[in-house]
Amino acid sequence: MDGAPTMPQPHGHALWVKVLAAVAVVAVLLVLLAAFFPWDVLRGPLNRYVSERTGRHFEITRHLDVKLGRTTRILADGIEFANPDWAHDPMLVKAQSAEIQINLLPLLRSRIEMPLIRLHKPQLGLQIEPDGRRSWSLGLDTGDPRNNPEIGALVVDEGSMHFVASHRGADIHTEFAISDQADLPLSFKSRGTWQKEPFTAQGRTGNVLYLSAPLQNPFPMEMQAVAGRTTLKASGLVSSLATLDGANASFTLQGQNWADLYKLVGVVLPSTPRYSLSGRLSKQGEVWWVKQINGKMGNTDMSGELSFDRTGKVPLLAGKMQSRSLDFDDLAPLVGLPEQPRSAAAVPQVPGARAVPADARRARPSRDPARKVLPTASLDVPRLKAMDADVHYQAARVTHAKKLPLERMKVHVRMNEGVLQLDPLDVGIAGGSVVGRLRINGNSNPAQAEVSLDARSLELNKLLPGVKLARASFGKIHGDIDLKGRGNSVATMLGTAGGNVAMLMGRGEISNLLMEFAGIDGAEIIKFMMRGDQNVKLRCAGAAFDVNQGLMTSRALVFDTDDTVVYGNGQVSLANESLDLTLHPYPKDMSILSLRSPLKMAGSFASPKLGPDKGALAGKAGVVLALAAVNPLLGLAATIETGPGKDADCGPALREAASPYAAARIAAMSQPDVQKKAAKLGGPAGLYGP
Repeated sequence: MDGAPTMPQPHGHALWVKVLAAVAVVAVLLVLLAAFFPWDVLRGPLNRYVSERTGRHFEITRHLDVKLGRTTRILADGIEFANPDWAHDPMLVKAQSAEIQINLLPLLRSRIEMPLIRLHKPQLGLQIEPDGRRSWSLGLDTGDPRNNPEIGALVVDEGSMHFVASHRGADIHTEFAISDQADLPLSFKSRGTWQKEPFTAQGRTGNVLYLSAPLQNPFPMEMQAVAGRTTLKASGLVSSLATLDGANASFTLQGQNWADLYKLVGVVLPSTPRYSLSGRLSKQGEVWWVKQINGKMGNTDMSGELSFDRTGKVPLLAGKMQSRSLDFDDLAPLVGLPEQPRSAAAVPQVPGARAVPADARRARPSRDPARKVLPTASLDVPRLKAMDADVHYQAARVTHAKKLPLERMKVHVRMNEGVLQLDPLDVGIAGGSVVGRLRINGNSNPAQAEVSLDARSLELNKLLPGVKLARASFGKIHGDIDLKGRGNSVATMLGTAGGNVAMLMGRGEISNLLMEFAGIDGAEIIKFMMRGDQNVKLRCAGAAFDVNQGLMTSRALVFDTDDTVVYGNGQVSLANESLDLTLHPYPKDMSILSLRSPLKMAGSFASPKLGPDKGALAGKAGVVLALAAVNPLLGLAATIETGPGKDADCGPALREAASPYAAARIAAMSQPDVQKKAAKLGGPAGLYGP
């Protein structure tokens, strides 16, 4: 035997080797085919296929190349993609070259995912219609959101863009170019209109624009924009340009009027003088945050933070704002008056904004006694329904209030489903406070208004700072105002108002000379002018009016001192802004040279007139002159005042002057209870009894 027999090799092993070799060869051939396939032969079929599927012209104009893979890269030299027929610009995209990355697997689920689109020298035409159609929505049914491609990032180098949104009054042309600045390589300049206001913008950004999904690399930008009378400077980061999620930027906002922001961005704010504010702006989901607010509104400093939440059916503005010092002149636009010169001079003019003529800003006092004083600015009722609000505002002090002794202010502003409420409203005035609420219901036209205010411990000498004879007087005034009216301005609301108004004052002191002038006691006036004024004890004072259709009719008018008691009656018209009150002084002491006669308060709110009843005074003066002609002593005797006045019964008088609700409470209280209640309210016990 020459050796062991040779074992035969299995045929299966050879077969697998051949199969693997064949697969490898096929793979290599496919790779070679993909690498060297003349993709240009598919340009025509591809152009026709995309055009048919989208319903618009699509063309790769010069050269096509494809890099196959799980994420396939399409390289096009020259590309045109038309807008739908309704769009203003014929082309959605026209670029010298493009790279488009497409994920293949989502195509099986009819989803178009493009992680990257890179365009060289593109011209973009973007348009949004009021019904929600977007020019970049793909497919024959351009309103179907499933046809919107999900684009991860858009990389551009230089080119232009035209954006149109008629429902926002937007028509903006933008030119952009690449620079050598590494962190913000793309510069841009824009011009056109936004909300039908002239619009310009310029700035620098990154050249990779992230359009969807939270991103690892936030997009940097810095910009300056002017829209109408408002300018914005911002610098920071944003994660997604499609939703602006992750925005975190510092900003400076400057403008002529806060109310302009409603038209520009949909935020309902009151009318103000020109302003300049800075802070930090961020966005989380559907909530915008504005923090570290610091700036000026006219001469008023402003600080705080606000949020703007768009998750509800209408946006909600919430937050807290405060001022160390509120300049009263800055409130003029709030009630429909022109911007005051002091307010205009405090903040520079917005660059590029339309200037407000100086004559329009200057509130010139008119000498016409028929002019109206109550604010006639019309309330924009639809704005009450455009947004909800929950904002607290506080001013530590109020300055330049001129004839109004305002000291501080605190208010909680709430707006919900067309109803505006200032509740609570707390105003410091004349050493005391006025606390209450104001409610305006904009769900009817004209609007319905209600006001309920309680005045407590207003100091007499501070309440009348312009009256020299009242400076040495003292005493505390309390009051109640409850009114309801209809109208779209303060003037019409008060002109239709109904309710009651009451003011009360307890024990105090007042200038005796002032009271002698009221009683026209010549001898006493001469004595006090020679020896100096002295105060007289005030026992009580009260005024109460019933209000019906804007007409205030006196229910009680009394002013009682140790020297004189004054009773009055009459009417005040809030509709016509006119006065018709008569005051009857009764001196309590005997005096010569007295020509006591009723005092008339007449005229208009713009030009009130206070003086003796000329008819009664003339009649008495005639008697004096007639008797003096017979015998001078008889004329002197006619002026002698025997003092018919008696002390007013202050308890009943003040209860008469109090509001019905307050009167009921006072009448039901025992005297110890009265003392306790008076102490609790900060008023003297004499307020409720003699």
